Amino acid sequence: MKKTILLLSSDSGICKAICQALESKGYFVLSASEIGRAVKWATECTPDLMIVGHYTESISGHEAAAYVRKLCPGIPVLLVGGILNDPGLENREALLNFEVFPRPYTAAELLDKVSEVLARHSLRSNADRSPGRIGVL
Repeated sequence: MKKTILLLSSDSGICKAICQALESKGYFVLSASEIGRAVKWATECTPDLMIVGHYTESISGHEAAAYVRKLCPGIPVLLVGGILNDPGLENREALLNFEVFPRPYTAAELLDKVSEVLARHSLRSNADRSPGRIGVL
């Protein structure tokens, strides 16, 4: 079964390159250039992963990811871009619980990271569904 990835990026060139790379590996990609479309996609079909650029036109990437995660609890998030080198990001706690993948990276490196995040999330999800964990809060 194909994994569905929600991509939020306001940069059309980056969006196109990431979409092509992901689709070449068999992922189904829902792309959005603004938060409203990302929210629509996220609520219509729970994606397996959200990839979001550090900046979007109307909201920061980590704020967008946090908002979508409220609608889809547990969705893994991969923030891509220049996050670690951003002197304006004073609240690094905002990045907690998100995977961070700074530039520069190649398409192959991004695909490896996506595979890694999906595998780690799948292991966590399977552990949460194990018989010993049913009914445990």
